[in-house]
Amino acid sequence: MKKKDFVTLILSTVGGILFALGMCMALLPEWDALLPGVVLSVLGAAVLLAMVPVRRKMDGKPAIVFNGKVIGTTLLGILGAVVLGLGMCLIMVWNRMVPGILIGTAGIVLLLCLIPAIKGLK
Repeated sequence: MKKKDFVTLILSTVGGILFALGMCMALLPEWDALLPGVVLSVLGAAVLLAMVPVRRKMDGKPAIVFNGKVIGTTLLGILGAVVLGLGMCLIMVWNRMVPGILIGTAGIVLLLCLIPAIKGLK
């Protein structure tokens, strides 16, 4: 195993565990640990976000490169994830089955649009 793969494995495991544990602490009312859960989740998300520039530096690439394509696909991905999450909330939280399915399907379509946006059409 290469050093960069091992570092990525460790950072992603630690960040994922911190984030998941923090979300459980924040969202499970039985645990009654909202504030520490939010802090732990933010810490886990920071470790996961720090993994990207660390991995790129170990590959010999610049830490972060911003151009029009990267920003556009990032915004499309965020929008698709938010729309899909809204559809899931409509179904599971607010008991609105039909609008939830329609909005969730629109989110899935937006996320599927990422494939040609990233790979390009040939």
